[in-house]
Order: sequence, then C-alpha cells, then structure tokens
Amino acid sequence: MNMDIRTSHDKKEARPAGHRSRVLVVEDEETMREMISIGLERAGHTVSGVGSGEEALASVRRERPDLVVLDLMLPDIDGLEVCRLLRMDRETAGIPLIILSARDEEKDIVAGLEYGADDYLTKPFSPGILAARVRAVLRRREAGEPAAAGETISGGGIVLDRRRREVLVSGERVGLTFTEFEILWLLASSMGQVFTRSRIVEGVRGADAEITVRAVDVRLVGLRRKLGAAAENIETVRGVGYRFAD
Repeated sequence: MNMDIRTSHDKKEARPAGHRSRVLVVEDEETMREMISIGLERAGHTVSGVGSGEEALASVRRERPDLVVLDLMLPDIDGLEVCRLLRMDRETAGIPLIILSARDEEKDIVAGLEYGADDYLTKPFSPGILAARVRAVLRRREAGEPAAAGETISGGGIVLDRRRREVLVSGERVGLTFTEFEILWLLASSMGQVFTRSRIVEGVRGADAEITVRAVDVRLVGLRRKLGAAAENIETVRGVGYRFAD
C-alpha cells in the first residue's frame, strides 16, 4: 500500500493572549449545574449551562464551545444520544466532550467512551478533579493542533487532513472524536510500525495521561466501527498492540 504524506509550512493562528476557554455544562439539576459552573469559572473558563439535551444540541451548534461537560440522565434526550448526535454532525464532531454522570458501572463508562466521549467522570466528584480533567482534554486538543496547515495522510482508502481534522473513507466523511483522530493519525503516520497500548497513550495523550489499557481497546473498537470496511487497515498484533497495515 502506498502512503502519501504532504506538509505545507503555513503557521497556525495563535490564540489571543488571555483566551478563556468556553465550556458548556449540560446538567438538569440546577444546583449541580451551578456548582459545576462556579468551579470551572474559578479555574479560568467562561461557562454557560443548559438543562436538557435539546438545549445542549442547539447551544453547541450556535455557540461552538471549546468543550462540553455532559450529564447522561437528562429529562428529554439521553446524554448518550446527545453525544452520538454531536459526533455525527460535521460541524460539532471535533468538540471535546467529558461525560459527568452518576452511572458508574463499567458498561456505562465503556458505552460513553464508545459513543465518542473524550473522558468519563463519575459522581460524586471533586470540582478540582473535574477542572483538572477539563484542562487535560483542552491541553491535548491544543497539543494536537498542527504547527503546519494542510498536512494530510492518505492510504488504504483513508484520507486524513490534520488541519481540518477530517477523515474521508472512500470519499465519505467520517466523524471521529478528538482522541480517535489522534490514534488514527499516530498509526497511519507510521505505517507498518507496531504500537503498544502504552505507546499509543504516550503518543496521543502524553506520558502522564490517565488512561487504561482497556480504554485504548475501547477507542479502537469505536474507531474501527466508524471506519467500516477500511478498518482492515488497523491490524491487531496479538499480545503486543496495533499497527496501520503496510
């Protein structure tokens, strides 16, 4: 398989000094929503809040926040469905999303990650921990923004555009989460090279990331499902890790 990598040298636009990240909190309990908002505002973010899934979808599409904190138990649309709809929409697919929920069973956490959440935090929680998770996700997003615009990789029927953060499979756009895109980019940019799960964590999120081996596997399951037939490019090396087929 031929792999084509192109890089231009245009510099990305820097964020203005003193930029405050915009966070949308989706929580139906008003007291909880206010507590979360106050904690994040004290951490230096600009925060807005809504109490339903419909309001969340409308607000994200209208305001384009830098990150969404999403409860799952909403009065109208289930939080997982909100997550799914955001990931399906080309305009909102790349917005980082953290699920904050009282659902603490493994199946719930796995489902949240598979639906496209970048992190999952269970209630009760520490406001300080939530603020740290928000910082970590935003930091990973900033680190993932390329220094050069127009950088692309193509091979195996897949085209990745890092500037646009877009993935095309057989000419059709596929909506990936931030983390899914970073994993695919990491594997595709070193075709044939085997990455252990720990190397994937280090390459995508940084060596100090809070992510488990199980979480890496969950992300790969979701990524493969979205890629459809092109998922055959991602090979499992039993007992070792993953690679993009050479």
